Amino acid sequence: MSPLFGTDGVRGRANVDLTPERVLLLAQAAGMVLAAPGGRVIIGRDTRTSGPMFEGALAAGFASCELEVLLAGVIPTPAISFLIKDEHADLGAVISASHNPPEDNGIKFFEHRGMKLSMEDERAIEAVMSNPVHRSLAVGGIRLLEAAATRYAAFLTGTIEIEDIDLSRSTIVVDCAHGATGAIAPHVLRHLNANVLELNTSLDGARINEGCGSTSLESLRRAVIDNHADLGIAFDGDGDRVLLVSPLGEIIDGDQMMGIAALHMQKKGILDPPLVVTTVMSNLGLEEALKAKGIRMIRTPVGDRNVTETMLAHGAQIGGEQSGHIIFSDHSPTGDGILTAVKLLEIAHESGMALDKLGEMIPVFPQAMCNVSVGDPQGLFNEPFLQGLIEEEKGCLGNEGRVLVRPSGTQPLLRVMVESKEKERSERICFRIAERIRKSL
Repeated sequence: MSPLFGTDGVRGRANVDLTPERVLLLAQAAGMVLAAPGGRVIIGRDTRTSGPMFEGALAAGFASCELEVLLAGVIPTPAISFLIKDEHADLGAVISASHNPPEDNGIKFFEHRGMKLSMEDERAIEAVMSNPVHRSLAVGGIRLLEAAATRYAAFLTGTIEIEDIDLSRSTIVVDCAHGATGAIAPHVLRHLNANVLELNTSLDGARINEGCGSTSLESLRRAVIDNHADLGIAFDGDGDRVLLVSPLGEIIDGDQMMGIAALHMQKKGILDPPLVVTTVMSNLGLEEALKAKGIRMIRTPVGDRNVTETMLAHGAQIGGEQSGHIIFSDHSPTGDGILTAVKLLEIAHESGMALDKLGEMIPVFPQAMCNVSVGDPQGLFNEPFLQGLIEEEKGCLGNEGRVLVRPSGTQPLLRVMVESKEKERSERICFRIAERIRKSL
């Protein structure tokens, strides 16, 4: 059996690659590996049309393992991490394909600490799916988890440490990508007295992520500029990522958000240890800005699980990805888009500076990126031809930049990134690498 799990759970085209039958078996295997009979599991989902179908399959699979199943309904992915701990559950499952298009879906699991599964747990689940074991005749119950969204919203507002925070003079445009944050994010921001303008907040799974949200910022940029807003906030479909837009329409990405938070905490003397964990995708500008203030930066392979594990090993308080998947470990063990937005607004209020001005403290080196569609990304990545090409282009840059080619963990793509201090140079080398890969196919 080929590996099911990518960099963030199991993902594929709904009812084609990811079927109800496979999801039921996946739930049974996860239940056997991660919980004992009589345990509890919480299921949440985003707004996708296929979500209820997979919710039924997951619930049936878990109940057949004699687990009590609690249905949280449509709710952001990080809410499940919170609810696992709040309910003392054994595990959680989220039905979402995150930033992928509406026709896709996926399954993400969280263990009893509210953290993503280790690779060892994933391999154990795959092994059980390959060799089904006998189950007892007893079954678990399935019921709704009362007030799940309300409890999660209360948790988010409770992370605010400044009692007098008041955003009544701020106009914020929030784009929820027709996803799971639509019923919660505007409410949380209004709790801070902000004037909130809603964009794509309907829970419409047929349109999730389509031309909106954190992967498509143009409509948010226009709305911020047209409404003379102070900030734009964009989430992805399941709410574990966030990107910000300045009053002039400029993007404040995950690197800048991590830099803003780390520098603020360092200035207050509460960044202990003085460390930020990022992935290989993070910008050299962030590394230089942190280093200038005595803050170390550790890079991991792409994937929030890698970031989380490294943060845990080093006791880091801040970590994340350039894409806006940010972890504030003092509050949550997983990336949380709404939490990140709240903490950044709190920092801006405390410092008396707008977030775009704080972001200017984090220089951004030009990065050129492109994706190349290939049938077997990992196989091609291991080819001597590609490894030689990467080393050749690295040699051209020397110490003046970086070249990164990696197989996508969620799609049949090779992702190419080139970074240097000159935009044209980055773009030229990135295009050259992509073209040579395409010609080799």
